[in-house]
Amino acid sequence: MRLKEALSVLSKSSPYAVSTERSQQNQSLLDGIKSYLYIQMPIEEAVNKTISSFGANDKKILFLCGSSGDGKSELLTKAKVNFGTRVKFHLDATHSFDPHGTAIQTLDKVFDEFEASSSPLVVGINAGMLGNYAEEGQNQLIRSKISEYLKNKNTQDDTAIFINFEDYPKFEIGEDGYKCDFAKKLLQRITQQENNIIRQLIEKEKLQQNDASTLRLIANFELLSLPSVQKVIIDLLFKARLMRDQFLTARALLDFIHELLLSDGYLFDNLFAGGDNELANKIENFDPAHHRTKEIDRFILAFDLGLPDEEFDVFKNTLNQLGITNIETGAQYLRLFYLLKYDDFANNYHKSFAGDFNESLIKSYLSVYQLHKSYNGDSSQKNNLKEFYRDTLIAAIRTYINRNAPKLGKKFFLLSDFGNYQIAAPADLTMDSKSISNSTTTSSAFFNAHLKLQDKKFKLPININLLSLLININNGYRPNKHDKNSVILLDELAAEIVQQAKAAKEIVITGVDGKYHLELDDEDIMVNEG
Repeated sequence: MRLKEALSVLSKSSPYAVSTERSQQNQSLLDGIKSYLYIQMPIEEAVNKTISSFGANDKKILFLCGSSGDGKSELLTKAKVNFGTRVKFHLDATHSFDPHGTAIQTLDKVFDEFEASSSPLVVGINAGMLGNYAEEGQNQLIRSKISEYLKNKNTQDDTAIFINFEDYPKFEIGEDGYKCDFAKKLLQRITQQENNIIRQLIEKEKLQQNDASTLRLIANFELLSLPSVQKVIIDLLFKARLMRDQFLTARALLDFIHELLLSDGYLFDNLFAGGDNELANKIENFDPAHHRTKEIDRFILAFDLGLPDEEFDVFKNTLNQLGITNIETGAQYLRLFYLLKYDDFANNYHKSFAGDFNESLIKSYLSVYQLHKSYNGDSSQKNNLKEFYRDTLIAAIRTYINRNAPKLGKKFFLLSDFGNYQIAAPADLTMDSKSISNSTTTSSAFFNAHLKLQDKKFKLPININLLSLLININNGYRPNKHDKNSVILLDELAAEIVQQAKAAKEIVITGVDGKYHLELDDEDIMVNEG
């Protein structure tokens, strides 16, 4: 079997992209490759543990919930091999037994059989279908169980157990940054040196007279085998999760790796080429060739003009070691520099651009996220968080609310604007450390910031895009229509804060003829000018 055919199992268009039950007689080398690539995830341990606890006559039903492509069918196909003799499985709730029936009608039949039998049942079901059955299903008992789960996220009762891929995120943020064990293990499995059927095919290809596309595929595989390159790829997947709200599913990741290896360019070009893969489509936006810094512009200009650069020539002449023989543009070199940014190569010419590829926003997000996640009132944590709240969050909120009254200062918040007159009130907006202590953070895509004004508490979900907007506002940026999603969150919070500030016992009125300070003293209003 040729390498390209073997790697076809990674593609989402392959018949192997979705697991089906095959007899042993129909097992092929491609089945073996797919089996070799399978990575067990923590959710599989939870599923197997739950099914193992079922007695043969237990009237229990397990719902494995998730989105399309996350690996439900793969996981349950393996579980059925181990437990199928005493547990009934319905692997995919989007399928119908009857070509003239619907998936809902099929589920009705499955649930009715479950109630009439004495065996436990396991169902693989998409989140959308779960909601559809709660609305349209005929089995009232199961509908009520699903509705209760969707409403309260109660994962277990005496009959129904729900295990959801959403509760087992691919990315986890800890004290040492973030990790994505699934992507890391899969990339390592594909490229490992020993006992690797794919690498055996690579070595076989190297011994043959190959065409340009196969030589490029071999070069791409060797690039992918570098741990430093794998780290860059995982960084980009994490960036897509944070900045583009892109979930990582098993099917999408396998197809993404297929495109990295087998598309028309070298891996560093394929990485940012976009296309119909959902991950590649989001990562395309992070193309380092689109960065504009002094050093990058200088490099592009020098390359286009063919100016001499001895250090760059030394770097170029060493690329044969990676099997790279033809790079035509400065943009391609920038992508290669980015791909190798964690690695020592040749004379390390590429590392002169390390500062241009700096991910300071992600580092800031990880730092503040972790402070919220692990907050326990420690004085060091508290001081660091107070600095973020004071200098970034509250400063940006005040600047945003007072954007039409920049001279109000730090003490006041603008309440309303009447022609040439503005009304403001003092508002001591502060960090709510108690609420932070009681808060739980599960998703890596956002954390909840907690504020208080007088006895009113506020919660603001902050993702990396909103954090970027807050930082930019403090640097003088005025939000526009391109910041729509983040501005909506900011607008809602600003409206709540202004409403609470109106309860203050003093206000300031400024206008063309001066400034007036009004303060409620018992039932009298004291007015001071200036």
